[in-house]
Amino acid sequence: MSVENLTLGRIEAGQVVPELAYDVTATTVVLGALASRDWRPMHHDKDFAVNRNGVQDIFLNTPNQAAWFERYLTDWTGPKGRIGKIQFRMKASVFPGDRMVFKGTVTRTGTDDQGCGWVDLDVNLSVGDRTVTDCTARLAVPTDDDDNPWQRRGDAWQPGQEPLTPGR
Repeated sequence: MSVENLTLGRIEAGQVVPELAYDVTATTVVLGALASRDWRPMHHDKDFAVNRNGVQDIFLNTPNQAAWFERYLTDWTGPKGRIGKIQFRMKASVFPGDRMVFKGTVTRTGTDDQGCGWVDLDVNLSVGDRTVTDCTARLAVPTDDDDNPWQRRGDAWQPGQEPLTPGR
């Protein structure tokens, strides 16, 4: 899905981001919980999830969903994009056997006082015909082909130099 050389000039409000679809398995749920050190049994023990929590199966935890949103966004921006802010509201659970579909729309573009390019998006995670999570995000993207938002303008770190420190 990644767009090579995505720059601010190639993005406009109303633009639709290509969707990402993924079939969730029990492994998807369990590995996401393990990666975030979430040992709560509703994310790996089906009997506990069904009989103690009253849900249909184990389900994705919050950090796992956050990681999927981050993947969706950075797959779109390519390697020079970076997430500035992400907020989401989970409305329903995602279970093994569900097909997650991420869809996004650009709501605004612009530059800040330092000349950094920013893109605001609304993103929707759905399973079937129901929205399970709504998300808003702000991403830094290059303003042109020679720009890189990962580098500090005029003070980019180079290999072999001391690390940059605040106020330097």
